[in-house]
Amino acid sequence: MSATAAAPALDAVWSAEDTTPAAIGDALRRLLAERHAESESYAPARALNLVAVVEREQRAEILASLERAGRHHPSRTVICGVQRGRRRLGALATMACEVPPPGGVAPCRERVELDVGEEHLPHLDTVVDPLLVTDLDTLVWSPSDHPGAMGSLMRLADAVLVDSSSHADFRQGLDRAASLSPAAHVVDLSWLRAAPWRERLAAAFDPPQWRGRLAQISAITVRHHPSSTASGALLLGWLADRLGWETEPLRESPAAGSAGASTLEGRARTGSGEVALRLDAAPGQEAPGLAGASIDTASGASLALDRGPGGLAARRRSAEGRESSWVVLGASRGEGGILGEGIRQALLRSPLYDPALEHARAMLG
Repeated sequence: MSATAAAPALDAVWSAEDTTPAAIGDALRRLLAERHAESESYAPARALNLVAVVEREQRAEILASLERAGRHHPSRTVICGVQRGRRRLGALATMACEVPPPGGVAPCRERVELDVGEEHLPHLDTVVDPLLVTDLDTLVWSPSDHPGAMGSLMRLADAVLVDSSSHADFRQGLDRAASLSPAAHVVDLSWLRAAPWRERLAAAFDPPQWRGRLAQISAITVRHHPSSTASGALLLGWLADRLGWETEPLRESPAAGSAGASTLEGRARTGSGEVALRLDAAPGQEAPGLAGASIDTASGASLALDRGPGGLAARRRSAEGRESSWVVLGASRGEGGILGEGIRQALLRSPLYDPALEHARAMLG
């Protein structure tokens, strides 16, 4: 992965119909050899393999999303476009190299676009495996969630990219993430959408005079895009894990005054009492993710974060009634930034997600 952006050179391209993985691998090696013949400054990037399985008509959209991910490009990307009725393997291989800086090295990234049929999916691992760079971690991603393909590709996966919010039933999305966790490191885009909120909440309670308020928390409300219940639940799950709360299933009820919205309510048990938990859908929220979070304490002190045009609008009220407000950056990285962060997280191993997921699933029953 490149740390800085550079103007791309012309791409080197190879394509074939009714081909084999061995022929595709040979083509990639030839493309790299041709680049080396042009200049010794060209070198293959070596950080991560990404394997994505999508409907063929979605492939252009997925490629555009990866471009928007910016500098967090994988080194070698294999996009498997599933086309009904297809029986032969088709391939388009591209090597994109940056313009070499004077006296420097220009990384080259390889992309293979495969045309596969449904009959390839149960043994897709045998097609993809020869195309991966050995000794690199492999991230597997199926935005369309092809169970047959995922079952095959998990043998190759060091990490798997999911989006718990992409399922019609958010409970199924979280259950799906949990089912994949034993086999590979799970990177959940719903978790990453809440990352700025976790960071700001942690920072707000970091001052010594506020750390003691953590044990006094009496109520938490999280507002979220109607499709992002999973993100809200994961934020509550993170708090429950870090603060040692025992969670129980939340109950669902219509949100007063909000047509089409819903609310999940419940409680968590702490060492000194209970905390009221609430997840509110925010129909006016346009972007996926969270819209706001508020925390009340038994002493009367409170903290609220709300998504705004310039970042997160923060409001704090002390137990004595003094109020202050400010704006901090980071309400969202945007969906391109979220995907880029997901690719980066494939190389990391955060210990926070799995416990938060366990609490979120317990709360959502």
